[in-house]
Amino acid sequence: MNKILILTAVEAEKEAVLKGLQGNARFEVRAGGVGPVEAAVSATAALCSEAASYDLVVSAGIGGGFPGVAEIGSIVIADSVALADLGAETPDGFVGVDKLGFGSNRLPVEEALSVRLVEALRARGQSVHYGPILTLSTVTGSAQSAAELIRRVPGAAAEAMEGYGVASAARRSGIPFLEIRGISNTVGPRDRAAWRIGDALAALETAATRLSEVVPT
Repeated sequence: MNKILILTAVEAEKEAVLKGLQGNARFEVRAGGVGPVEAAVSATAALCSEAASYDLVVSAGIGGGFPGVAEIGSIVIADSVALADLGAETPDGFVGVDKLGFGSNRLPVEEALSVRLVEALRARGQSVHYGPILTLSTVTGSAQSAAELIRRVPGAAAEAMEGYGVASAARRSGIPFLEIRGISNTVGPRDRAAWRIGDALAALETAATRLSEVVPT
């Protein structure tokens, strides 16, 4: 792979990724904005530019980890990405866009490379989980909401706001996709005092270092 595009949401995430990459010229890192719409627009613009010739697209940043699955300071590598809040409310509860017959709210990742990244992180003693990462326009703020998300996507490992947007742009361009999240907080009741942004950014930096090692040349 000669050229890899990494999209973060904000500059702090971008800087952590760049620090981990240690000047590896094969990677281009951009801060594309917060939320699935901004992420999709930014990814599409990058992929459609005249100079674009990417072999891999990565959504990277920090996010929330589901309790008992991904602890604060750990890393989650997506085995799939799910747009968890796109659908309709019904008398029987939430129904996703897939069950409404309007397409899929779940997209795949580049499995072989994702698994290699997980293995490389574990070999260095890093706490890492491989599982679904949810994309939400409104992040979770209660235990009830967290439980509902787990019901919708069994095995959910983390939540963030950009992955599905980036993945959708990559899929339309026929380019493999990965998602990486450093965990800053526990999904559930919103407690900013308990967040550990620094630890999450440090985990993201570590993940970027290992990514630069496992991506084939």
